[in-house]
Amino acid sequence: MRFAGKVAVVTGSGREGGLGEAIARRLSEEGATVVISDIGASRDAATPDTMIGSTDEMKRIADSLPSEASTFPCDVRDPVQVEALADHAVATHGSLDIWVNNAGIGYIMKPLVDVSVDDWRAVIDVNLNGAWYGLQAAAKRMIAAGKGGRIINVASQAAKSGFMHAQAYTSSKHALVGLVRSASIELGPEGITVNNVCPNHVTTGLGKWQNEHFAEVQGISVEEYLKRMAARIPMGRPGLPQDTASAIAFLCSDEAIYITGESMNVSGGEEPH
Repeated sequence: MRFAGKVAVVTGSGREGGLGEAIARRLSEEGATVVISDIGASRDAATPDTMIGSTDEMKRIADSLPSEASTFPCDVRDPVQVEALADHAVATHGSLDIWVNNAGIGYIMKPLVDVSVDDWRAVIDVNLNGAWYGLQAAAKRMIAAGKGGRIINVASQAAKSGFMHAQAYTSSKHALVGLVRSASIELGPEGITVNNVCPNHVTTGLGKWQNEHFAEVQGISVEEYLKRMAARIPMGRPGLPQDTASAIAFLCSDEAIYITGESMNVSGGEEPH
């Protein structure tokens, strides 16, 4: 129970079977009190119902966790809502020790010449700006408490390498590398570590959509696309949600107290740098 007495916020954790749920569940299994947060309902074309965590899903996930949990809807594009999420953690559970920026848009994938300004802004607003708002909100409360803390961004293999149809996504994830490098310098003296995890493909609900999209782009079946993907990964398979959740649990633990400013690959050897 490495995280007994700790309070963790996980954004984008309201989709059943999603990466955020796996992260929240792993922290809860090790004793953390967890705030399940997602947008709750579609707000616009960039946040369709099929790609976001609903309030009902959030509640089901929270109710299924082994440790204490609560829910708090939050659109991470709005810094006021992100600040309110951080306040909820402290007011409801007494502290804020772990913050995981997991919310992201990975479903706006188009050829470069077809990407609209709205597409670009939507991805940057969630993946980069949302992570910045979360990092800042968590850091302020952790500094005030004087107990240190852990802040982790779920970046991506796309933080290290480029991919077709993913100009905004790749740019947003690359930017997270610079963000943690700078933030770790300022927050290290406060005992707060700041890191990224960089998973390769994980077939969640979003991952299934990506498989279908890129298989269609390449003119092959989903089965053939997955076969080719596995063949280029030294470990012989794409990532599982628990692979990323385990890496995050390590970075949140006392064993990782001297690790900060890093972007840790969780890619089965596919991403070597």
